[in-house]
Amino acid sequence: MSNEIARIGNCSGFYGDRLSAFREMLEGGQLDYLTGDYLAELTMLILGKDTFKDPNLGYARTFVKQAEDALGLALEKGVKVVVNAGGLNPAGLADKLREVSKGLGLDPKIAHVAGDDIRPKVAELGLLSDLYGNPLTANAYLGAFGIASALNQGADLVVTGRVTDASVVVGPAIAHFGWTPESYDELAGAVIAGHIIECGTQAVGGNFSGFLDLPEAARAKPLGFPIAEISANGDMVITKHAGTGGAVTVDTVTAQLVYEIQTTKYLNPDVTVDLTSITLTQEAEDRVAVTGITGSEAPEKLKACLNYFAGYRNSAEFVITGLEVEKKAEWVKAQIETALGDERPARVEWSPVRQVNADADTEEGASLLLRVSAFDLDAQKVGKGFTAPVIELALGSYPGFSVTRMPAPGTAYGVYAPAYIPRDSVEHTVVHADGSVEVIPDPKTSDVPLDKSEGLRPSPYPAPSDTLTRRVPLGTFVHGRSGDKGGNANIGLWVKNDGHPKYAERVTWLTKYMSPRQVRELIPESKDLDIEVYCLPNLGGVNVLIHGLLDEGVAATSRFDPQAKGLAEWVRGRLANIEGNLL
Repeated sequence: MSNEIARIGNCSGFYGDRLSAFREMLEGGQLDYLTGDYLAELTMLILGKDTFKDPNLGYARTFVKQAEDALGLALEKGVKVVVNAGGLNPAGLADKLREVSKGLGLDPKIAHVAGDDIRPKVAELGLLSDLYGNPLTANAYLGAFGIASALNQGADLVVTGRVTDASVVVGPAIAHFGWTPESYDELAGAVIAGHIIECGTQAVGGNFSGFLDLPEAARAKPLGFPIAEISANGDMVITKHAGTGGAVTVDTVTAQLVYEIQTTKYLNPDVTVDLTSITLTQEAEDRVAVTGITGSEAPEKLKACLNYFAGYRNSAEFVITGLEVEKKAEWVKAQIETALGDERPARVEWSPVRQVNADADTEEGASLLLRVSAFDLDAQKVGKGFTAPVIELALGSYPGFSVTRMPAPGTAYGVYAPAYIPRDSVEHTVVHADGSVEVIPDPKTSDVPLDKSEGLRPSPYPAPSDTLTRRVPLGTFVHGRSGDKGGNANIGLWVKNDGHPKYAERVTWLTKYMSPRQVRELIPESKDLDIEVYCLPNLGGVNVLIHGLLDEGVAATSRFDPQAKGLAEWVRGRLANIEGNLL
């Protein structure tokens, strides 16, 4: 293995990603390490529910299938594997993988990282909720030095619980190059490498607003998974295996860089990354160089992910067609509200009503969906207590009454809450392949602001009165990517890297245009919410953070797009007054 480059691939961006990717990445070309990210805030809630059914579960079972299929190939090729599929039970997954390996005639050295589960300490840490009580799951985000130690001790496969998404990449880089906790710029580079490749094919054109700019042949094949070729100084090249679908361009990499970040300071347990320091260069086809990244001491506290059981939820969708849709909607809403009476669920929410074209060429085009959602601690109140009044109206409500699905029982849901906890409340441990246990010491830290950077909000764009503008979609030359951070929505917007001669002027316009006030105009439902906008000049854009748009997180919101995945595409479709000379 050459120490000049650490070639680190990804084979999973979420629990449910393409099963065959583990083998595809091993067969597709040279790798030193193969990583997989299986965890998200919602995933931790799902795994928490699994442990109620069987305390031996709590891990991503899909990785067991992947290991059965191709762990032998990884060992044969000398590729080290690091995954966070351990979830709430990394020891249990490690034991399961040993059992599977034995059945396959394999004898890999398997280590696991633990210490992130803080459920036994929630009371002393003050994490009990006045409304929801004990959290169902409570996990601190650990760093990468435990992974690195396991690899240095000879592990072929490292299983973790809730480390940060980037840590599964940072750990191999630390082990490969021998970085120390004070190698701030190098660690920062590896964190960015991890952030870029953690979400699988998103870095090579998946969910990319410029998908039509990709070659048709690149879209015709299944998208490849990304690879980070990391250098000893923390610089890297992002690429993919030859012959796979998708493309690696400055824009596809930017799309992932601005995904689900918050301020210009990207906080990780091992280092604080300055996102304004990043420079992207198209080095060659499907090769983007990422350079200049700087880092500083890690934050004093660790972030924790908490999921609380919040009750039960249910919903119904009415199909309303043709003429007088508003009056029809008013009638059925009044009927349902009356039928629910005093025993109504604690929270009942209706989707907005929009106009339809009653003269549309299709019945679907002349219809709208009116959704009602119910939430309560009592399963009965969102079960038959909610669905019976809906179905009883089938022959006694608006003309054309129908629903999109038959009634079903309510489902349990949880709410997400972040927390920041002292580092000394967590014992970051590694159980090595030989069974020995090591405690990873804390790094030097500094008091980094946990929520906001200073002086980085752009001001509203003061267009000169004599400047001619055209009203066109914002997405005319602006790309976007959006997502969720608990109850907050994040939108990254940046100017297309299409060689336009006015690129620099376009960037200046965008960074001035996207003020918090402008965000409220573009997204009216955010008008009463706290909004932050941060400039990312090296990436040609801005990051927008809307607090509370998603209520208490994906499992608890009734919003149409509960993870804000389509929010950027809606914003790109909104009309903006843009100077004519920029078009």
